[in-house]
Amino acid sequence: MNILFVGDIFGSAGRHIVREHLPHVMETNEVDLLVINGENAAGGFGITPSIAEEIFDMGAHVITTGNHIWDKKEIFEYMAVPADSHTRGRRVLRPANFAAGTPGFGVYQGELPTGQPYAVLNLQGRVFMSSCDDPFRMADALLAKLSAKVILVDFHGEATSEKVALGWYLDGRVTAVLGTHTHVPTADERLLHNGTAYQTDVGMCGAFDSVIGVETELVLHRFLTGMPGKFEPAKANPKMCATLIACNGATGRATAIQRIMLGE
Repeated sequence: MNILFVGDIFGSAGRHIVREHLPHVMETNEVDLLVINGENAAGGFGITPSIAEEIFDMGAHVITTGNHIWDKKEIFEYMAVPADSHTRGRRVLRPANFAAGTPGFGVYQGELPTGQPYAVLNLQGRVFMSSCDDPFRMADALLAKLSAKVILVDFHGEATSEKVALGWYLDGRVTAVLGTHTHVPTADERLLHNGTAYQTDVGMCGAFDSVIGVETELVLHRFLTGMPGKFEPAKANPKMCATLIACNGATGRATAIQRIMLGE
């Protein structure tokens, strides 16, 4: 079984480059399960229902997010669906360790047309991030309820140490732990000792001639002056960053992991 995880889509440049490359990546690698992080897909900050629909139309089975999920208020109602729903709104995840009562859910368990069960778990880190519950204990609680063997974890976090720690903590219990949020792809993809594929950060899909997706001059102005200003997504030199994982569908153990970066 092959899983493709596409890193944080940032703005229109990110959506464009994913739309351009995704079909041939999916076909060439015979991808069975497609998961995309879309939390920055709407102008670099948040996601709207219409953009979620656009990403699902690209073939995504599940959309994961992170700390920017609430930046566009239109998404609240879209995600406010029953737990047993299999609608597209139910398959947009927010970090599971957000406060109880927030819209949406942090885990989705489904089945592919082949009959293969799978689950996707979305967590957010606590180091250098806004306050949320313990992702380690939340992972324990949610994994105890899942029957699927193939389980992908999107860990949306800032600190590399926290991401590496969660990878080791979940080794052998999930198929993959893949980091998002920093928008910079890391070269540490590996198979951990007990069969979990790991990468600290998959990277982003967006303009690489930028500061993690934002127009460079706007970010430099803030660093040099300390003055606030509106950030705008950059568009130059877009790249699509993704990670491809092969696994045993019966056991959930990963057998290979590969970084992907494609541009125009």
